[in-house]
Amino acid sequence: MNIENLTEKRIAVALGDFDGMHRAHQTVVTGADHVVVYCVNNKFSLLQKSIFEKRFPNTVFADFNELKNLSGEEFIEKVLIEKFNAGIILCGFNFRFGKNAGWSAVDLRKYLETKDIWVRILEHLDFKGEPISSTRIRKALSAGEIEQANDMLGYNFTFEAEVIEGDKRGGAVIGFPTINQHLPDSLIIPKFGVYESRTFAAGKEYKSFTNIGMRPTWRVEKPLCETNIFDFNGNLYSENVRVELIRYLREERKFSSVDEIKEQLNYDKSCII
Repeated sequence: MNIENLTEKRIAVALGDFDGMHRAHQTVVTGADHVVVYCVNNKFSLLQKSIFEKRFPNTVFADFNELKNLSGEEFIEKVLIEKFNAGIILCGFNFRFGKNAGWSAVDLRKYLETKDIWVRILEHLDFKGEPISSTRIRKALSAGEIEQANDMLGYNFTFEAEVIEGDKRGGAVIGFPTINQHLPDSLIIPKFGVYESRTFAAGKEYKSFTNIGMRPTWRVEKPLCETNIFDFNGNLYSENVRVELIRYLREERKFSSVDEIKEQLNYDKSCII
């Protein structure tokens, strides 16, 4: 986002790590069409940066190396006031900043009380009696609890990646052609197994199922995402395709024959359509 003209008017700035922009984060950036989202720690383990930018175009990604040695006062003066000319600050109750995370959201509010800058501190948001957090969502994804993870995220766990060439067994041998992708490096790898998914290709949304893992029958060297797209016959090689995970169906398993694979995949598909 171009911030050259931000100082012409006082603006609202949402502060946070925003790893995944889950439901609790979304309460901080309510009205994000009119709020600059200042993403302080750029981790992107739950929502990759390319998708983040599309969903929240008013985002400014911080250079953490430029921030890590600033005191709390320097961060407020140099970043929030001089850089953004902030009139309103939005942050979560557990937001910390300044060198060694020495300042809290409450410290931020106290400092700005005399400068006519309003600080809105958002309380935690619960899911099933416990606060939503990126750590909790990552644990759910690692355990295959994709539906709970999606509920906490407020959207389906999503990735987009280039379609690469595979060994072509899916279509030629098994009768279930797949697109092959590697998960982006920064993104958490969900529990290995087969998922009900949705694939967005050629401008349309398709039902699909996706296997994530090492493919025990014909083993690969690094985790691979193989997606069979229902009722789609196009060529997607080298295209960037988005896949959303909906429901965990089963663990990966090693098959003893092609017929056994076909039987299982037909059953998997019947659980979705």
